[in-house]
Amino acid sequence: MASPLVGCAAVNSLLFWAYSYGKSIQTGSVETTPTLGQIAIAGAGAGIVNSVLASPIELLKVRLQVQNATAAAGNTLFRGPLHLAQHMTRQFGVRSIMWGFWATVAREVPAYAAFYTGFEFTKRRLANVLADGDSSKLGAVPLMCSGSVGGVCYWTACYPLDVIKSRVQNGTVPPRGAGYIARAANDIMKEQGVKGFFRGYTPSVVRSIPAAGVTFATYELVMRALNDTK
Repeated sequence: MASPLVGCAAVNSLLFWAYSYGKSIQTGSVETTPTLGQIAIAGAGAGIVNSVLASPIELLKVRLQVQNATAAAGNTLFRGPLHLAQHMTRQFGVRSIMWGFWATVAREVPAYAAFYTGFEFTKRRLANVLADGDSSKLGAVPLMCSGSVGGVCYWTACYPLDVIKSRVQNGTVPPRGAGYIARAANDIMKEQGVKGFFRGYTPSVVRSIPAAGVTFATYELVMRALNDTK
């Protein structure tokens, strides 16, 4: 729990900054409403930037989550993310902390394109129904509903890639070569078939409904409060 908990603020700060910056580059102004296509592009770009922090944080998380299962084979039980990070850098070098970086990028690009597009699409539709088309008048509940849709879109767009990423990051040695993502996908297919790419999809989606709902509602309401103080 410590790895995602400590990294959560940094990851979300970087993610939303990159997303806002991506929108402003395309529209030329933060006050111009972007199209859904521009939203998707900004989200994809934010996913790439976000991978710089998300990759090492998730590497430590997924390896700690399975360590009790692998301890029977004589592997070390780690006290937390710092202990694991120290062990990995001693064994594989400093670069090992970015183990699975490109697999993370491959997941984050479609994930955040869908995440932000799903949120904006739902928010705009709800604004048309509840607030005469003005999304700035939406309250916390409609914003949470919009965020929840974004969360479902996130996992639906990327779940097989997330399974591949976790497989790569739980490997016994750091991946090598440009084709390691394809090799991991091939291994999953051989061992488990197509169903292997969707194991755990339902709990991930269920978790995302409150998590993404709260994330987006908090972001929108905090940004409004900050803008009101200018």
